[in-house]
Amino acid sequence: MKTLHKAFVIGAAVIGFGAAALPAMAEEAPQHQYAATKFDPVKMQERMDAHAKRMHDTLKITPAQEGAWQAYLSALKSNMPQRGQFDRAAFKNMPAPERMEKRIEMAKAHLSRMESNLAATKTFYAVLTPEQQKLFDEKAGHFGHGMHRHAMRNHH
Repeated sequence: MKTLHKAFVIGAAVIGFGAAALPAMAEEAPQHQYAATKFDPVKMQERMDAHAKRMHDTLKITPAQEGAWQAYLSALKSNMPQRGQFDRAAFKNMPAPERMEKRIEMAKAHLSRMESNLAATKTFYAVLTPEQQKLFDEKAGHFGHGMHRHAMRNHH
């Protein structure tokens, strides 16, 4: 009987200490700024601008290439879907055939934006040196298309 009582007391103490430590651990846990601001359009734009600057610096864009770079960024930005164009509640309430039509319409719009981005990418790529093209090839999966992906998350 004493063994059972000891086990119970020890178990209760362990649980008590563990429960007391939880608030302290929660206070010490790092706050992830990205998660708190990922849907904030201003913060998203700041992240995209910082990413564009890093790409600009990585490619070592020359003054002669600056116009093509700015045209490229402008084209990508103009092709991003606008926030708030998609109404989830209305979409959920549509009959199945209308939802399918809406999905096809959205896919066509997405394809059109991708084709436009491809044209802008080809135009910009043509002004890069072979070394810059190699860097762009390595980084392009993380640039432009990533900006579009972030916008798409906020679009739906």
